[in-house]
Amino acid sequence: MEQTQEYLNAILLFIYLIGSVTFILGLKMLSHPETARKGNLIAAGGMIIAIFGTIFLYQHKSEGESVPTGLHNYIWIFAGLIIGTVIGTMAAKKVQMTAMPEMVSMFNGMGGACAMLISLIEYKNDPTATVGKLLIIVLGMIIGTVSFAGSVIAWGKLAGKIKDKTIPGGQIINFLIFAGIIILAILVLGNFMPGTPALFYAILALAALYGVLFVMPIGGADMPVVISLLNSFTGVAAAFGGFLYNNPVMLTGGILVGSAGTILTMLMCKAMNRSLKNVLIGSFGGAKAGPAGEAKAQGAYKEISLNDSAVLMAYATRVMIIPGYGLAVAQAQHTCHELEKVLEEKGVEVVYGIHPVAGRMPGHMNVLLAEADVPYEKLLEMEEANDQMGGTNVVLILGANDVVNPAAKDDPASPIYGMPILEVEKAEHVIVNKRSMKPGYAGIENELFFRPKTSMLFGDAKKVLQALVTELKQL
Repeated sequence: MEQTQEYLNAILLFIYLIGSVTFILGLKMLSHPETARKGNLIAAGGMIIAIFGTIFLYQHKSEGESVPTGLHNYIWIFAGLIIGTVIGTMAAKKVQMTAMPEMVSMFNGMGGACAMLISLIEYKNDPTATVGKLLIIVLGMIIGTVSFAGSVIAWGKLAGKIKDKTIPGGQIINFLIFAGIIILAILVLGNFMPGTPALFYAILALAALYGVLFVMPIGGADMPVVISLLNSFTGVAAAFGGFLYNNPVMLTGGILVGSAGTILTMLMCKAMNRSLKNVLIGSFGGAKAGPAGEAKAQGAYKEISLNDSAVLMAYATRVMIIPGYGLAVAQAQHTCHELEKVLEEKGVEVVYGIHPVAGRMPGHMNVLLAEADVPYEKLLEMEEANDQMGGTNVVLILGANDVVNPAAKDDPASPIYGMPILEVEKAEHVIVNKRSMKPGYAGIENELFFRPKTSMLFGDAKKVLQALVTELKQL
């Protein structure tokens, strides 16, 4: 029996090793769009192997048992797997690209909720555990709960169901809540009030409240950073679960998610020229647009017709397309790719300038264009795009706003001052496609619209692009 048990443990450990390796390989492959899909499948395959290895090979000794036993309740386990798989698959297939950030937030929140539930169950099963085990349980519960509650609020804000709301004295309230969490955690860990599970559940309630108040005041334009930060929280909470169960694959996955989320958060902050502290306590994205007369004071904007736009691009040497959230809203990525192909047939070089925080989540524009099979080599990162901007004849901006706003460079009073932008004014001509003159996601007027090189092409991005394709084919 003991020999059989050792044999099973060795097989399970090898399965966990395979799972950990696939996670690392998958993450590495996710760094390049051409291999990202394959990397995602490899990591998913490793996760499937680890899950079924745990279900069928995991053995443990319960209190009072002399012989190790495997998992029970297979009906509940497989029911959960089937229901979750069906819901996840249907949601992923039906979600529109405009709703992808909300889905990412919600899925991330579910990871935090899982970590929270693990801690609740383990505390209920062993409320008198050692200080080390209790510390892991409490930390996993706090971080998982904050991630879950914060992700739900982020989902609501991205979906337009919850508005930015700054609570008077909010920072002080958050500090007091955080201090209360620490004090209660010390009481639980030190067993100062034995037999009082209410303290543990009070930590849960305060952590949930902190998660809500933590995300609620953060401005809309900072949401990509918040999503990335909450993602790192979920990873850390999952890593604590790995410690709790002495599970290498769970620990590896949590560490990878936590570290990758943290690095991405720092990169997002750098791309916006903001510190994480300013994102969390500042009001970037919360600034409101000025009165209607403010736009007029900047000067008159000029419009351009579809025919003139088509002629301008058809006789250009290089055209750079700047995608933004408006492109995603119109679901115009495929039409944009068609425009690119029509221009290339006329001998025009077409590239895309990608700002790292364009859209509603990190990499939003990359995912959007990848869905339309736009070649990766045509996607230029911000620095490379700016280097090539001077040799570009026409820049076509499709629904992007804040990431091309000159106020980030010219106006010290602007909330986005200091944020690196795509310097489109270096090009010969700038065509901006928008539905109207309303401000972008950050709620800030865009000076670019009133500059001499800029022409406005109003309308839904998909309809405008379809019309441009028709005009170009007729030239």
